[in-house]
Formats: sequence, C-alpha cells, structure tokens
Amino acid sequence: MLVSLTVGKLDAGVAVLLTEDNRLIEFPSVLLPKNISSGSIVDITVSRNQAAEATSVSAFQSLQKRILHTYGVHTPSAPVLRLRNATQTSLVLEWDPINLATASLKSLSLYRNDSKAGSIPRPLEMLSTKISGLAIDTEYTFHLVLRTSAGTFSSEKLVCRTHKMTDLSGITITPGILPPALRTNLEEVVDRIGAKLIDAVRIDTTHFVCTEGRGPAWEKAVEMNIPVVRPEWVEGCEREGTIVGVRGYYLNADPKSRQLGPGIGAHQNRQHAPQNNSTGPLSPGRADRRNSTPRSPEQPTQKELPTTPQPGSESRPSHSAKSDQEDEKEEDRAPPPPPEKDEKENPKPTEDSSKPADDEDSTTETGDENDTEAPSNKELGNKTNSQSLQKQKSPSPQPKSPSPSGQKANGTAGEGELSEVPL
Repeated sequence: MLVSLTVGKLDAGVAVLLTEDNRLIEFPSVLLPKNISSGSIVDITVSRNQAAEATSVSAFQSLQKRILHTYGVHTPSAPVLRLRNATQTSLVLEWDPINLATASLKSLSLYRNDSKAGSIPRPLEMLSTKISGLAIDTEYTFHLVLRTSAGTFSSEKLVCRTHKMTDLSGITITPGILPPALRTNLEEVVDRIGAKLIDAVRIDTTHFVCTEGRGPAWEKAVEMNIPVVRPEWVEGCEREGTIVGVRGYYLNADPKSRQLGPGIGAHQNRQHAPQNNSTGPLSPGRADRRNSTPRSPEQPTQKELPTTPQPGSESRPSHSAKSDQEDEKEEDRAPPPPPEKDEKENPKPTEDSSKPADDEDSTTETGDENDTEAPSNKELGNKTNSQSLQKQKSPSPQPKSPSPSGQKANGTAGEGELSEVPL
C-alpha cells in the first residue's frame, strides 16, 4: 500500500508528517531521504512480512518449551534422613545427597524433638552429622528441613534411641599400630561383644585402639577428639559387661588407676554385700543398739502408770447411776433445763462450800411444788441414799473456792446434784 505524506516539521530525531486528512504522524528522521525539508511530500509503501512473522512465532514457542522442560518438570526432592550409628550418649545421622533440580539452595536445618538444633554447614558437601551429649537410654526425634528458591521440603521424622550402658553394639573401633597377636585378639573380642571394627577413622568412630601413638590415622583421631586407648579397654568392657571409663586405658595412663565399672563385677559385689554385713564387725551405732537392754514386758508403759485423780474428773455421777433416778422423776416433774458449760469445767465443791447451793436447790424445789405435785418421802429418801453412796465411791477432790457462776450452775443443774434434801 502506497501512502503520500507531507513533511510538516523536521528535527534531528523525529519528523512530523501530515496525512491528507490533516493527521499528525511522528516518523524517524533517519528513515527519510537526506534532501527532505519542511513541505516535502514523501511516498511510503507499507506491506506485511509473513515470513518474518512465522519465524518469530516459531522461536517464541521453542523458548517456552525449553523453559517448561527446564524449570517446570523437575522439582527439589525432600531429604531422606537415616541413622548410621548410636551409642550411649551420641547419635550419627546421615542423609542422601540433596536434589535441588533447577532451584537454588537457601539452607538445610536439623530439628530435634521439633526444635531447631542447628544448620548444616556446606549442605551440598556434608552428608552426615554427629549429635553428642545425649542422655542414656533416651528416645529422640529428628528431621531435616530443606529451604530452596522453589519452596521448603521436610524429611520424614526419624525416631532414635540411645543405648543402655550394657549395650556394646554401638562401639565402633578403628585399629592403629598393633602387634599381629593383639590385632587378632582385638578382632575376636570385638566380635564377641557385638561391636564394629573399621579400617578408617570416620565420623562414627568411637574409639581408636593402638599401642603406639603415631601414624596418619592416629593424628586424624586426635584431631577429631576420638579417645585413643589400649586393647585392654575392649577386654575390660567384655569382662564387666558394660562400657568402662577410658581414663585408665590411655596410652600414657597408669594401669593401677583402672577400676571396675558398674557391670558384672559391681553386681557380684552387691550380691556379697548382705553376707558381709551379716558376719562382719558391727559399726559403733549398731553395736550400741544391739547391746542396749530390751524393755521387759513387766515394766509398765506410760499408759499402764496409775494416774492421780484430778479435781472434778470423777466427782460427777456416772450416767448409769443417774439413769434410774431421772426415770422416776420424769414421771412427776418436768424435764430439767440442759446443764451449762461451766458445770463440766468447774469441779464440784465440798460439803462446806455446797451449802449455799443446797439452799438454792430447796428454794427451786419449793417453786416447783407450786406447779407440779411434790415427790413422796420414799422417793426423796432413795435419792438421798443413792447420792451419799456416790460420794463415798468418788474420791474427794481438793477444796477449791467455787466461782459465783459455778455456784449458780450447781444449784440449778438438776435433782441428781443435790447433797442433802430437807425432809
């Protein structure tokens, strides 16, 4: 298609072209002829390049497919955590190489009992780690968390348990410089106790056994802080049936410092302990207790000692002695008022101090006769005899001046409290 345009304004970079219907079109000045100026008319031919368009579409589709197969098919894999070795106080964990696919690594963290234990340094190079300082015969849970640019991926939880002191299967020994006879004996003992023997010093090596401290293997063990002991240490573990301390089995240690561990030897000592205690000499404390004279059954105890009667403790008549008298009087008289608290606490006064109470009792009986029928002389005589017998049986209390409240209480307590009744 041919289009005629008029040059309206011409600048160094852009030219303004006018159409026949006076529309403005900005056009690059570089594409116009060199001798063009304002007012010039130029013809521009416009056509579609289909071949170039098809090539561009094909290149774009190829790029999309390459991006899809590179970044959209493969994704990072979750780490796989395993237990390599377990001892009484440590665990050695290992995992497969990290598969990041096309993503970039951010971090790799280890979690213990759902709490972050730390980050793994150089996760693309390190494939194992050792956790020390654990409790004996205790269960732990571990898992790895991988963070990448494509997302976060967690491993399955691994449940591990540290060994008991009598479980020697976690011992991993690397032998050093040893005589042939000791090397053969060491292999036999290791096989009997169920331990492992490896040739190289690794992260799961628990002890380095040798008789001479030299060589590259010994230097690596010292660098990794692995205990370097003599072959007698393995024999001591077999003899005791448990892990024994390594302090007495170092290369430069004194053999006299080797002690029995808490294994079979200690168990045998505990079995002989009761026999020794039964036949051995007694301690001063036990000798005093055995020599002390046992108390004879004839000696009275504290409960068997006779007690001195206290004032007012037995002066009150018993319930059985008063029951017959009260039953006879309940038929003729109204029930007496309840006794006051002072009657139980204050002792009963003697005959001299009870005279005012007798006068009050006689006055009270006189008032009662006005309302109810007076008791007969026979009943009064029986009552007087029973009260005198009770006084003879009860021990005489020490004389004590009664308080005014006590006199009033004794005077109005009831008929069973009267000492003399006027006939």
